Amino acid sequence: MAQRVTVDAEFGVRVTKPGLAAVSVAAVHADSGEIAVSGAGAPRIAEFEHGTRAEVYDLDVGEHRVTYHGERTVQRAVAETVTLADVARYTRPSRYCPSDRMGGLLPPGIDSFGDARARVRAIVDHVHERIAYVVGSGGPTCDAIDTLLAGEGVCRDFAHVCIALCRLVDIPARYTSVYAPGLQPMDFHAVFEAGVDGRWYVFDATRLAPRQTMLRIATGRDAADTPFLATLGCELDFLGATVFATTDGPLPRDDGHASVSLA
Repeated sequence: MAQRVTVDAEFGVRVTKPGLAAVSVAAVHADSGEIAVSGAGAPRIAEFEHGTRAEVYDLDVGEHRVTYHGERTVQRAVAETVTLADVARYTRPSRYCPSDRMGGLLPPGIDSFGDARARVRAIVDHVHERIAYVVGSGGPTCDAIDTLLAGEGVCRDFAHVCIALCRLVDIPARYTSVYAPGLQPMDFHAVFEAGVDGRWYVFDATRLAPRQTMLRIATGRDAADTPFLATLGCELDFLGATVFATTDGPLPRDDGHASVSLA
């Protein structure tokens, strides 16, 4: 049954050197959406693959408040086709997913699964059991190897480890930032998509929210491609964010293994 998902995000910044900043918080394919930045003029729009977009603002020195409200009716989506270009791009190592340096970190037995779907499920189970979700752990420079060695992380770290391990066994995998109704604690959330049987399906080793009502924000190789805020010449201090994502009905049950696709 279709559900209406409503999202609101707000964060503040203090600009110390004027210049450009890119904001990427809009839900892909939203039925309605409005973004505003106090003290800034109209943005220029940068568009990327998979519906990802960024509003680029020219910010003056001082404090600015970014607000976004979006709504979308979520229905069962047809899984996106994995293209040859996707295979070439999303099986390569990237900044936070150095799969070329993780050969010794592949969970035992993964290679014995001949089926890609079984391999992905085994990787998700391994990361869910091996990594502890700890709010405030990790950091902006931590990659998948750092997370495995530390044994703890947040959603972006879980996604990076899963992506790197998938790529290690030649399964294309990509990073996706989402709004996630039911997430506790509520925040921007990160999951990953794996190419299985020629289609993209979403997985979440944190298992903190049902995948069926997630809304895509941005998609890329890893978190370096999908920041909700990026400086393009300005200098600023981040003052904190609040995020809310709700549905107009009960949250669906999610066993973590069913084939779910993001629209």
